[in-house]
Amino acid sequence: MHVAISSLPITNTHSDRGTGIYTKELIAAFKNYEPQHSYTLFTQAKDIPVDADIVHYPYFDPFFLTLPWKKTHPTLVTVHDLIPLVFPDKFPKGVRGAVKWQMQKALLKSVDGIITDSKNSKGDIERLVGFDPSKIYPIYLAPSSLYDRVPAKEAIVAVRKKYGLTGAFLLYVGDVNWNKNIPGLIKATASIAVPLVLVGKAFLDSSLPETKEINNIILNLGRQDFIIRPGFVPDGDLVCLYETATCLVAPSYYEGFGLPVLEAFASGCPVVVSDNSSLSEIAGPAIRVDAKSIESITNGIQTVVEFSKEKRAQLIDRGHAWVKQFSWKNVACQTVAVYEKVLG
Repeated sequence: MHVAISSLPITNTHSDRGTGIYTKELIAAFKNYEPQHSYTLFTQAKDIPVDADIVHYPYFDPFFLTLPWKKTHPTLVTVHDLIPLVFPDKFPKGVRGAVKWQMQKALLKSVDGIITDSKNSKGDIERLVGFDPSKIYPIYLAPSSLYDRVPAKEAIVAVRKKYGLTGAFLLYVGDVNWNKNIPGLIKATASIAVPLVLVGKAFLDSSLPETKEINNIILNLGRQDFIIRPGFVPDGDLVCLYETATCLVAPSYYEGFGLPVLEAFASGCPVVVSDNSSLSEIAGPAIRVDAKSIESITNGIQTVVEFSKEKRAQLIDRGHAWVKQFSWKNVACQTVAVYEKVLG
């Protein structure tokens, strides 16, 4: 089977974000675990090989025209989530956005199959796009193998020094979008005497309205000395942060998947996570909280902070066992199985 894969996400500004990481990992997994097939990367539709059996677009944006007007081959699209459409009042699209969504929706309905990251996202796609549910295929993502490795003590010491971490700390990894519930996270940690590390370049972009709100909350709560914002953190450093953090906190109102949760499990980091949307599917042994309740998030974090060494070790072991079911080998094999099903 000859598969043509759009490599646009790894050549544009999304290369270090979700769709870029997904595309890189998927391509690498195909080469490692499904080498019997051939794969061609393309950036423009005109470069799709004539002899390709199937074309895969590993990304979708409801408000930008990312799909071709004319299909020349059986086509599959990965739609990671439709959160802006699930909560339109929180992600206003404007007139142009509304028009582009209708165009993208029509193009999406014409493809031969959709891959998505969770059963929850499958339900959203079925409801909001009107796509045949039998042709929507949930395939869970996986953490990079990088997070399976225990970093050297020297590396951990160096990373802690680099980011000014002298003791225990809580960790958040991600963006500042409304659904991430960062204001709730900051408020929930206000009574906990442990610093909170907010990893993500958006935390340093004061032009974003979400970041402005976050900065105001930190100031009003007098938490400047307890909030550390290192910006973008390289993968090698992030492994060390997971390894040494008290816990990862992921208090989102809604997610299409939630990769940091699995990265934390793989790295031996306890997780406090919202019990909703796709997060409920992948949370496993995490401490589950109600994203809408500051008290619930606080109590969940406090539970981990007060763990005995034995209790903490037990939770870490359960996380390691749980995350083994999520692998890029599985992603590659399941994706190829979808290709074969689409081609009949």
